[in-house]
Amino acid sequence: MASGPRRNIPSSLHIPPTTADWTVTKTDIDVYARDKMGSPLGSPTLAASTAKFRNRVPAQMQRCIPLYMACIFLLFIILNFDIFYSIPSPLGAFRKEKPVMTPSRFSSFPQKIWQTWKVDPLNFEDRDLVTSRTWVNKNPGMRYEVLTDDNELAFVEEHFGAGTVINRPDIVAFYKSINLHIIKADLLRYMVMYAQGGVYADIDVEALRPVYRFIPERYDEHDIDLIVGVEIDQPEFSDHPILGKKSKSFCQWTIISKPRQPVMLKLIEHIMEWLRDESKKQKVPLGDIQLTFDQVISGTGPSAFTSALLEQMNRNHRGGKVTWDLFHNMDESKVVGRVLVLDVEAFCAGQGHSNSGNHDSRGAMVKHHYHASNWPSKHPRYSHPAYGQVEDCNWNVECVRLWDENVAEYEKLSEEEKKVKIEQAKRPDIGIDLTKGDIGMPAEKPDIGI
Repeated sequence: MASGPRRNIPSSLHIPPTTADWTVTKTDIDVYARDKMGSPLGSPTLAASTAKFRNRVPAQMQRCIPLYMACIFLLFIILNFDIFYSIPSPLGAFRKEKPVMTPSRFSSFPQKIWQTWKVDPLNFEDRDLVTSRTWVNKNPGMRYEVLTDDNELAFVEEHFGAGTVINRPDIVAFYKSINLHIIKADLLRYMVMYAQGGVYADIDVEALRPVYRFIPERYDEHDIDLIVGVEIDQPEFSDHPILGKKSKSFCQWTIISKPRQPVMLKLIEHIMEWLRDESKKQKVPLGDIQLTFDQVISGTGPSAFTSALLEQMNRNHRGGKVTWDLFHNMDESKVVGRVLVLDVEAFCAGQGHSNSGNHDSRGAMVKHHYHASNWPSKHPRYSHPAYGQVEDCNWNVECVRLWDENVAEYEKLSEEEKKVKIEQAKRPDIGIDLTKGDIGMPAEKPDIGI
């Protein structure tokens, strides 16, 4: 059989022996092309496009593209974690707030928050749990401790007992002899601040801001030993027989102090001396003393606290005599005698008096809910038989004036007329309207801010 010219066939092609000299199938050529060029010869367009892509993106990088995409996605999740974290969930109430680092400007104060209450946090009522947790959540870098009815004496003995650094066993013995809860509560807060320092807050006080915000940036904290806030700024009542001692006072439901401040020890010693005198006057043991509301306020409460602070300021202040005039109508905080005094809005906003503002302002640092302030029920205020308590006026000038006038006129009445007034005051549908100065429908009474 005649044969034509022999074709040049690549040696790598597999050709069956019987046809090796004369035929090559399309399949064989496609296999060869795919092995060498990545696409069949029958697809010239695809071959060109893929070759172009391969020239731009190396094969090794092509294999890494999925890994790159995964890294980009992970980076997106990390950078936007706060968005996912803030999505509400049914368990949100049990989740701690996002940690906030405490700036260094509060570092010279003890990093500890103190509260006192009847029971430990595991047995708090819901309302107490809510307010107390605000201090932990707003200040995650600080320690938190609650002194209770069960462990308070251990604290007192540990820090004030014989052989301790303070070594005041007389204070321990005095503390043990007191039975009035409000007196022990006031004493204990002063003892804690003296022995340890830090932040003290009543159990019904809510933290609105972290404690480092209590110190304005314009101050050097090393020039400050104590931080307090104005509570009542109504000096126009300073001569009032009932309201006078309470008309100018610093708040004591929130106190910040460095340890070993003399004012705290002075307060403790003043209370001891005062109660011993009261025991002699009443001719009863210390444990059987009975006190009125005003006696508590002036003996251990805000009035006593204010007097002691003014005394310490005068000792440390290099200028003239420190009086309440320095703190009347304060627009901003000031440091006097190493005591940082915050304006009334900081610790005592929303009282309805003393130009105290409200809790929505940037200057409000805490919020007092008053739900633990039931001690006046055991230490009654003065209540006139016909006109009630002047504190119900909540420092309203016109209301207090009418109360004073009504009480003065009452004293001029006959005994029978007095009985009529008293009976009218007892009726639920008729009462003494202090806004009118006469008998009428009961006046709406503002919240008591004393």
